[in-house]
Amino acid sequence: MPIFSFARTAPLSLDETWRRLTEWPRHADAVPLTRIRVLTDGPTGVGTRLVARSGIGPLALDDVMEVTVWRPPADGEGGLCRLEKRGRVVRGWAEIEVLPGPGGRSRVLWLEELRVRFLPRVFDGVLERTARAMFGRAVNRLLRRA
Repeated sequence: MPIFSFARTAPLSLDETWRRLTEWPRHADAVPLTRIRVLTDGPTGVGTRLVARSGIGPLALDDVMEVTVWRPPADGEGGLCRLEKRGRVVRGWAEIEVLPGPGGRSRVLWLEELRVRFLPRVFDGVLERTARAMFGRAVNRLLRRA
């Protein structure tokens, strides 16, 4: 079960960085062959459920997630969102932290544990490197696009 992390600095306010990273349907624009559906009504908060379906046809996987921590930035303090992955195949968790950065910028810390059922542990290194690269590129795109 690989755990990976990465950090980014964005020339955006805390609130704008948070908005861009937690508008879940926008992730589909940044991750190839992925669709996002929010399964619960209302604004995002603890208990919000969503599913990211990645792939084509019978080769697609559902990444079912639930928000278990939701602390948006407030009063100049950073924010934290934790998603628990609760699908049949994709398991683990992800934390997205948005912190004040240098010069009025924002700092993003992404930490994730990713488990894929039926995938032998011998593939953990490949999964970790692939996931870090894929999610890192997605975050770069989300932070660039309004």
